[in-house]
Amino acid sequence: MLIYLVEPGDTIDSIANIYGGNVEEISYINQIPYPYKLAVGQAVLVPGGEERENKRTATASGYAYPFISPWVLQQTLPYLTNLLIFSYGFTTQGDLVPPTVSEDWMLLEAAEVGVTSVLVLTPFGEDGLFNNQLIHAILRDTEAKNHLIQQLQDLTNEKGYGGVDVDFEYILAEDRDLFTEFVAELRASMNQQGKSVSVALAPKTSADQMGLLYEGKDYRGLGEAADEVLLMTYEWGYTYGPAMAVSPLNKVRQVVEYALTEIPSEKINLGISNYGYDWTLPYVRGESKAVTIGNIEAVQIAIQNDAVIQFDTTAQSPFFTYTQEGRQHEVWFEDARSMQAKFELLTEYDLKGIGVWQIMRLFRPMWFVYADMYYII
Repeated sequence: MLIYLVEPGDTIDSIANIYGGNVEEISYINQIPYPYKLAVGQAVLVPGGEERENKRTATASGYAYPFISPWVLQQTLPYLTNLLIFSYGFTTQGDLVPPTVSEDWMLLEAAEVGVTSVLVLTPFGEDGLFNNQLIHAILRDTEAKNHLIQQLQDLTNEKGYGGVDVDFEYILAEDRDLFTEFVAELRASMNQQGKSVSVALAPKTSADQMGLLYEGKDYRGLGEAADEVLLMTYEWGYTYGPAMAVSPLNKVRQVVEYALTEIPSEKINLGISNYGYDWTLPYVRGESKAVTIGNIEAVQIAIQNDAVIQFDTTAQSPFFTYTQEGRQHEVWFEDARSMQAKFELLTEYDLKGIGVWQIMRLFRPMWFVYADMYYII
């Protein structure tokens, strides 16, 4: 695949003529709706060139809620190794709490195409937010913890899950070692059944990094305790923060380089953000709130507002600004260029694969770029 940057006056027909392709194929790959309008600066993925030399294998995992569109899931499954179904909670007694919408149909869809389904375990409270007191309680109650592990073993066998992904956030510093022990115990139980355990890691850049997101996660210990890990390398730009790239490459690289000092590269999956944000300016801390948008939606917003898409070479991320109803907006999102830059880290650092948060919106160019760079296993 090749990446073409749209210039003033370009049309999808002129791009197709340049590369000898056809409009239907280019519009399909890039999800460009009729009448095929383009934004200046837009990255358009086109077929062309030769297969990459020394193309290596890599895995691909994607998180999804049970209310994902069946069409989106069907379009995405051919590119996945693992489907991470979000999510099961639990009580302080260790009883599993299923998602409000049954995931059984997703398990069937994944099984039909040979994709492994993974149960995502999260400590959600009644308010639907991560609850570190729930984590604290379960880690310090041996009977409840063992009951939870047994429930996970029973449920994964019953439903055909291939493993468990532990996504605990805001772990108290005092619970750090107990959390590592829990992951190790869960892995021992799951491995006996031929199943795996992965754990999601907040994006640390040093062992002693301060903050509620980081202090409860021991990279070295969890790297040893789990079969594999996911680096959550996203959310630098986030809903309540100032406008900036969601996954700036320079920041992502710092996390990867630290992780490699603690965890074998073959256990590391790189987190990939499949979304963007639209901020209304000026940013006011405590008041501003960005709107989450899809990457295809971002381009449509640029087209509707005659905005020129720019590219930050440090963050390796596209962005643009526009004015609507007298208010200035700033949008950061992902495109084929930013995805390619992040995917190249797998080869540079010999990582296992990627984990996409999340696949609820289809972004076909991402998968075409990844499949062009790696054999997905």
